[in-house]
Amino acid sequence: MTLLREAIGESLRRARVAQSRTLREVSTSARVSLGYLSEVERGRKEASSELLAAICQALDVSLAQVLFDVSMAMADTDKAAAPVGAGAPNVPAAPADAVRVAAAPALAKAGTGVTPRGGDGDLPQSGDAAFGPRIVIPAPKSDRLVLVAAK
Repeated sequence: MTLLREAIGESLRRARVAQSRTLREVSTSARVSLGYLSEVERGRKEASSELLAAICQALDVSLAQVLFDVSMAMADTDKAAAPVGAGAPNVPAAPADAVRVAAAPALAKAGTGVTPRGGDGDLPQSGDAAFGPRIVIPAPKSDRLVLVAAK
């Protein structure tokens, strides 16, 4: 399991190395001690949001992009570590009846194409052909992406 601080540190280090900048240059620009920046990059220190914002500004990378990169890296790590056929790790499942009852009216109103079956508020189940709505989150615009080579 990858810790958040480690993933953030790796992302910041990749951005810095891709720019061929030294720790000293970035630490001076971000007004953070060289040692502390090194600890953050190695995943040894949990950086505050203000500190992360300063480092990102010094690297000329948006904090949102760093967090996006971190979330993608962590999702890939989780996906690779999950047993075949397993759902999301360590995510407690809500009772099925509570989900069906709570979601049915909202889904039907939202025009998702998912409508309750049989008038009893029951949604299609995971084995059914029309299993609930699919949520799609668009990728960031290509002009805002920062491509960084992995080690």
